[in-house]
Amino acid sequence: MINNIELFAGAGGLADGLEQSGNVHLLASVEWLKPQVRTLRKRLETKYSIKDASERVLNFDIQRTEELINGWNNDTEFETSVGLDKLIGGKSVDMISGGPPCQAYSLAGRIRDKNGMKDDYRNFLFESYIRLVDYYKPKIILFENVEGMLSAIPTGENITDLIRNGFDSIGYEIIDDLRKYALIDLSNYGVPQKRKRVIILGVRRDSKDTDYQKILRSFYTELLPSRMTKVKTVRDAISDLPPIYPLKEQIGRNAYDNSNAVNGHSSRFHSLRDQKIFNLLAQDIVDGTKKYTSAEALKQLYFETTGKNSNVHKYHVLRWDEPSNTIPAHLKKDGLRHIHPDPNQKRSITVREAARLQTFDDDFEFNESQLANFEMIGNAVPPLFAKVIGDLLPQFLKQIKLEEIE
Repeated sequence: MINNIELFAGAGGLADGLEQSGNVHLLASVEWLKPQVRTLRKRLETKYSIKDASERVLNFDIQRTEELINGWNNDTEFETSVGLDKLIGGKSVDMISGGPPCQAYSLAGRIRDKNGMKDDYRNFLFESYIRLVDYYKPKIILFENVEGMLSAIPTGENITDLIRNGFDSIGYEIIDDLRKYALIDLSNYGVPQKRKRVIILGVRRDSKDTDYQKILRSFYTELLPSRMTKVKTVRDAISDLPPIYPLKEQIGRNAYDNSNAVNGHSSRFHSLRDQKIFNLLAQDIVDGTKKYTSAEALKQLYFETTGKNSNVHKYHVLRWDEPSNTIPAHLKKDGLRHIHPDPNQKRSITVREAARLQTFDDDFEFNESQLANFEMIGNAVPPLFAKVIGDLLPQFLKQIKLEEIE
């Protein structure tokens, strides 16, 4: 069993998939947002019968590394905890997993921010990650982030060079060409959406004579591709969920018949104007007319409808027989780029549909505000892909051990 500490745990997509593999034991996880903490704790308690989940999932700021390790109390923002050292209780730490918040690295975030996110403190949260790796010295690390990380230059130096140099300085090796090897299209692994993520595996160097780059290349070019599978579609993911139709007459902010009993499966409010647009765009695809499939046509429709110009097109309808576009945290603000493909439903996707497209099981409950639910789902590692990694880790560790002995 691989003993793991997870950092930046979010709602637990990565933790859930690793747990499903049966190969990883969660010693502790760290997350500073309270809705995510509550969601992960409940999942660990109800699904995996982890009775001490409230102690094992630490609600704290990872930048306060010394307190995180040794414990804290009398804090006005965070719950009291004995800290990681006492939680772990002398057990070996074999792996540290997680990925810093991606907003500072995402291309969309940099476009929206007037200074390209260069001043965002989240650019450097990886430094806290590295400090904890240096303290616990696990054999392997698992680090996940958005594709935009590969081009982020907040200080005049590539963030990937800073990360690589940081790990190298404490004795860890990561793959030499991240774009070539570590940029993974998760749709190749059963995730029904177009989602590219940087998946960094790192190894502690314990032997001067071992070619760790060879081991890492083998993981990315042989071991991981061995788990590639048939591409799944939107239809595969959500077609069996109960349909949600508009009410004949809107009552205040209530615009849909949300009477089904599926957790998270209720539509947000959409005005009659937006419902009309959703119907038009989805029907355009169903009929094969395809009048609104170009970005220019969609921008023109937005102008004609709202009287406002936009540099990017605001609308996108999911296609039944293709993977979804990427499920982002931005879904918390609007669903215009995730319109349900059924013209008659005239709505954007629900929390449960987003969760399905992220491969969360239906018994993984999201009971926070709709805004928080969409955010935590969009930021998560799809559990199905996390399980693939968890399934492969014992073989990866075995290969490291064999190479180090030779």
